Amino acid sequence: MQGIEQIGRKCTKKTVPTWRRFVTTYISDNSAVSQFKQDGYLLVPNLFDSEEMNYLLRIGRGDESHAVHSVVDAEGRKSKLWLASDTSQDDIYSAICRSHKLVDQMEELLEDEVYLYHYKMMVKEPRQGGAWEWHQDYGYWYNNGCLFPDMASCYIAVDRAHKHNGCLQVLRGSNRMGRIEHGKAGGQTGADPDRVEDAQKHLDLVYCEMAPGDALFFHSNTLHRSDANLSEDPRWGFICCYNTRHNPCRDLSGHPSYTPLTKCDDNVIKEVGFRTVAERGL
Repeated sequence: MQGIEQIGRKCTKKTVPTWRRFVTTYISDNSAVSQFKQDGYLLVPNLFDSEEMNYLLRIGRGDESHAVHSVVDAEGRKSKLWLASDTSQDDIYSAICRSHKLVDQMEELLEDEVYLYHYKMMVKEPRQGGAWEWHQDYGYWYNNGCLFPDMASCYIAVDRAHKHNGCLQVLRGSNRMGRIEHGKAGGQTGADPDRVEDAQKHLDLVYCEMAPGDALFFHSNTLHRSDANLSEDPRWGFICCYNTRHNPCRDLSGHPSYTPLTKCDDNVIKEVGFRTVAERGL
């Protein structure tokens, strides 16, 4: 699978749209963008390095500033998550969400300026973390008034994600099916099971096993799910979700309408991580 190569290019007002004039990292060719459009996802190995993920994991484990919610699956197992959308805080979460290496590449895939819709940390504890039903993110966001599905997420593996601890699964090409009706499935909202069953007969099921720092970009209409964590390994994942500037939506708490995103240098991630770990004694 082709990944994303970071290449600096000189841009001019005459040759590139406004949102790309100061981009410093690019997908190396059009094949990655074409793959994203065709498959609905793109896995990029080592987008973040081990030091960045070590800081994120240590800070996440010791974080008491976010309200943690439990989501119950059909068998009663619980997954934990917290969600936020404010990037004004000088913390590692904001630094990752605003980093050039993430945002620039999201803009390449969606071919537009993007802004942060929200970010969240998702945790599946060993032998306890629950499953997530098949769903599309736009299945949720449609109800927030988002006019188009021109949105995407980036799942960042904070620790190792594999089949046994509930890694993400996607149906390749399901993004091209359009929005599917969603309804309640246990304590969650899931896609129409009959439609999903039909899709599974024709589309490839892909287990997205990832090492720490790997990043999975996936379209808002891509069907995805994950199994319960039946292993002894925790599964921590940090997900950054973006909307495009041209896509109107209601301005809701945790799911805002367009607000320009101020990008930050990639080195800020380690600077903030080092400072936070030292200040908190983590």
